[in-house]
Amino acid sequence: MSNISTLDLLQGYLKVTSDRQQLVAANMANVDTPGYHTRDIDFHSAMQQVINNSGASELEPAATEVANLPERPDGNNVNIDRESMMLSETQLQYQMGVELVKSEFHTLFTAIKE
Repeated sequence: MSNISTLDLLQGYLKVTSDRQQLVAANMANVDTPGYHTRDIDFHSAMQQVINNSGASELEPAATEVANLPERPDGNNVNIDRESMMLSETQLQYQMGVELVKSEFHTLFTAIKE
């Protein structure tokens, strides 16, 4: 693992979850678009990119089509139930990241005060 600060790591984590949340919302918005295929971000690969690049400053997680999802006759494979679950999961991940950032700042503030 490279020399990356906790705050840089958390910044990258928040960027990845935010980008994923936007992608899930785009999937949901295209539920009725003929031929549209569900896209997602490989979370683990994106976080590895954060670690390797020492933060999120240049991070652009790659969105790829999700394989093996059943298609409707119009060629669209967005499943609104799956996307709703992914959106909830991603929102929880983002909230956890925000709480961890708050905790880091609280720790820094405590160290400065003492």
